[in-house]
Amino acid sequence: MIQAIVKKGKVLGEEISAPNVSKGSLLIKVVNSCISAGTEMSGVQGSGKSLIKRALEQPANVKKVIDMVKSDGISKTYAIVKDKLDSGSPTGYSISGVVIAVGEGVTNLKVGDSVAAAGAGLANHAEYVDVPQNLVMKIPKGMSFEDSSTVTLGGIAMQGVRRSDMKLGEMCVVVGAGILGLLAVQMLRLSGVRVAVTDFDDRRLEIAKEYGAELIINPSRDDVVQTITNWSDGHGADAVLFTAATGSSEPLSQSFHMCKKKGKVILVGVVGMEIKREDMYAKELDFLISTSYGPGRYDKNYEEKGLDYPYSYVRWTENRNMTEYLRLVHTGAIKLDKLIDANYTIEKVTEAFESLQAPGAKPLMVLLDYGMADLAQLENYLNHDRKVVLNNNPLQKNIINVALIGAGGFATGMHLPNIAKLSNKYKLHAVMNRTGHKAKAVAEQYKANYATTNYEDILNDKDVDLVLISTRHDSHAELSLRALQAGKNVFVEKPLATNQEDLDSIKAFYESDTPNKPVLFTGFNRRFSKYTTEIKKHTDKRINPMMIRYRMNAGFIPLDHWVHEDGGRMVGEACHIIDLMTSLTNSKIESISVESLTPKTDNYSSSDNKSITLKYADGSVASIEYFANGSKELAKEFMEVHFDGKSILMDDYETLTGCSVKVAEIKDEISQKGQLEELEVLYETIKGNKKEWPIELWDMIQTTETTLII
Repeated sequence: MIQAIVKKGKVLGEEISAPNVSKGSLLIKVVNSCISAGTEMSGVQGSGKSLIKRALEQPANVKKVIDMVKSDGISKTYAIVKDKLDSGSPTGYSISGVVIAVGEGVTNLKVGDSVAAAGAGLANHAEYVDVPQNLVMKIPKGMSFEDSSTVTLGGIAMQGVRRSDMKLGEMCVVVGAGILGLLAVQMLRLSGVRVAVTDFDDRRLEIAKEYGAELIINPSRDDVVQTITNWSDGHGADAVLFTAATGSSEPLSQSFHMCKKKGKVILVGVVGMEIKREDMYAKELDFLISTSYGPGRYDKNYEEKGLDYPYSYVRWTENRNMTEYLRLVHTGAIKLDKLIDANYTIEKVTEAFESLQAPGAKPLMVLLDYGMADLAQLENYLNHDRKVVLNNNPLQKNIINVALIGAGGFATGMHLPNIAKLSNKYKLHAVMNRTGHKAKAVAEQYKANYATTNYEDILNDKDVDLVLISTRHDSHAELSLRALQAGKNVFVEKPLATNQEDLDSIKAFYESDTPNKPVLFTGFNRRFSKYTTEIKKHTDKRINPMMIRYRMNAGFIPLDHWVHEDGGRMVGEACHIIDLMTSLTNSKIESISVESLTPKTDNYSSSDNKSITLKYADGSVASIEYFANGSKELAKEFMEVHFDGKSILMDDYETLTGCSVKVAEIKDEISQKGQLEELEVLYETIKGNKKEWPIELWDMIQTTETTLII
């Protein structure tokens, strides 16, 4: 399919893999999408700026990069930043089309329904989109797809009007006669509000007049504040709705001066935020922010998981806002006849965006057209080829062809650079990701043969030797099992499974009569670190059991983050340390004891603040302190190993110290946790140079079952 991608100041139509329908979502064949001249053009222009200029404008991002350099090193950080800049980014967040597939759990919409959809990163300018149900609205019967595609902009304007809470007969100034301003004018007039509009563009002011503005003002000719003062009988406006986009703070100052005492300014657009106290203090003004489409925006439970707010308590959610907007447009209460200036085919997407940057009068609203959806072609829509072929690299002897599943930050920042370092052993052959753009960008960067959004392409590819799974934790077991059943060796990032049922399905596969079962490897990398290797040189010669103490200062992660789901951080991260303890003891676990923190507030959780004691069959005892309430200034990981009157201390995989035992001097600037070494060891097994698996099956299962118990 074709999707609009922003790269270095331009918007290009790129051929990428189409998405599949997700749980709780709808797959939509797009008919029209609406370009947001303000938000999107700002992103396009920003992508064309130099790195230095971007850094000066976005100091918060510079700090993130500096912090990443400190923790991950320059080379890894450079690779991540370069990848993000070179690959470009999708754009668009307002579309209309027809539902062609319904995800699990969706009951309010069906295949064939005409819908509108919203959401940055979801309702993109693309031939097909996969959008969660709470961001999809049914189109009124008979309403055009062109008008419906403006739904998101309508929702933004409506939420701004709702935040203003204007009453019949009150006076409001709308600053900016762009799309949002002209939609807001009409909504305010429908509410019985008297409206004045300010803008530098006379054409847009005339449209505002036609749409019901009582007063129009061009600041280049008139004194805005004085004019509003006169219009309001000397009192000032009840409210100012700021819908313009500017980097200057002066228009905001003017907005405060236009208000009556105890009036309010509602920010919908973008403005410089240098606020002067004297502008607000004497009049005791309110300054309000309108967050996008309305209640539910940026709430993952609402937008991603489909959990609606009770109608009685939250009357106007973002979905209900946009549904009402569609009704108002369909009934003719809101008019778009003066707003939509042009409609380009998706093949001319570059030309469409360039029209918004051309000198002279710029169009207000530009649409993209993808052609009508024909339900007779439904099977073709659903079964179209999702593979985008990029290269035709010949197979090389002794090279393992890798298919990456899930092109997230860890895979692209850690595994793929390591695979590139081991080019005499591994080659990235294919990339599969939920979003086609990311799959293609990563595949291009590492010169893979193809990118896809279809897992079947990977499973059916006889040239794939190893499937590297780096997706969300809850999908690991299912994806691993399907690959194993297809005869593929599997490297699955931890955890192997997030529940006992999924783990049992993998155990059952290896207990079956299936011949020549492939290798399964879970990414418990710390046992392969050079620090662990050096420690084991000494502990493997011990006479008596060990006392091991491990501290993992895991760091606080907000409790609504996905890492707390599907087993949480014990299953998702503490598994590393449990595996390491087993590696050091070479023994099976006999007993498990766990104590959890009992927080006094809801800021912290007992689920990621635990003290764990493991007793091993050889008599060793391992004590693990995993906590999220520690200082960021303290190193993340620290281990003490005590045996036979000797002690070895490992500090964050950066230094190693022996007490009464001479250990090799190892020191690194950044943590070396064994991710490169695990690939080297796995290669030897897959190629048959070593008979034993890097981690035996019983060992991986024991670690996983232990985390489930904890």
